[in-house]
This record gives sequence, C-alpha cells and structure tokens, in this order.
Amino acid sequence: MKSAFLTPLITECVDDLAAGGRGIWRVMAPFRYQSAILGRVIEVEAGFLTDYASVPRLPVLYLLFGDTSHKAAVIHDWLYHHHEVCDEATANRVLREASEADGIPAWRRLGIYLGVKIGGTPSWRADGAA
Repeated sequence: MKSAFLTPLITECVDDLAAGGRGIWRVMAPFRYQSAILGRVIEVEAGFLTDYASVPRLPVLYLLFGDTSHKAAVIHDWLYHHHEVCDEATANRVLREASEADGIPAWRRLGIYLGVKIGGTPSWRADGAA
C-alpha cells in the first residue's frame, strides 16, 4: 500500500487570531489519506477543527517549518484527537509519512517530526481527555 492523499484539503478560517496566531480552521469536505504505516484510509470528517502545525512563532523556526505542511498537519491533528486509531508515537510517524506524500523536503519533514516528538505530548494528552 502506497501512502497518498485521496482528496483535496478544503478548509475555511473560523478564527484567525486563535491558537497563538495560527488560527482555527474547519475542514469543509471529507479529507481522505491512505496511510501505509496504519494500513488504512483515514477520513477526516467535514466540520473537524484544526490549527494546522503548532510551530512556535520564533522567527527562524517558523521560517523553516511553519505554514508548510497543512495536509499532513490535519491528519496528525485528527490522529491526536482519535487515540483509538493509534498511539502517539505512531501518530507522529504518520505525520512524517504524510509530509513525504505531500512532497515536503526530507530536512523539513525531519524537523517537523522531531518537533512533535519532543513537544507534542501535552497536546496528545489534552486531546485524549476530550
């Protein structure tokens, strides 16, 4: 099974000032991604809310990694909200896989992956409590 996005990502901004300036975005149509790691298709339902990638607004970090991988970030946010699908480490690996499927360069994928591996646990725990 090859990893691939099966539908386009269609979103609308709900609140452009929320989430530390990243904004909150609503998925407007089902968004489907085929994951080789999970061996299944993930379908993010219309209405799902995302803040895309949670890259700190530090100038160099944001310049290198911010606003670059929206499709993979939506899949990752959905997995962080649906703990029944996989564990945190697997969700982070799927982020890296989806970034590759989206054509993100290897150096940027590694930086994004390391960022969630190092700093993602609080979000994993918060989403699991919902």
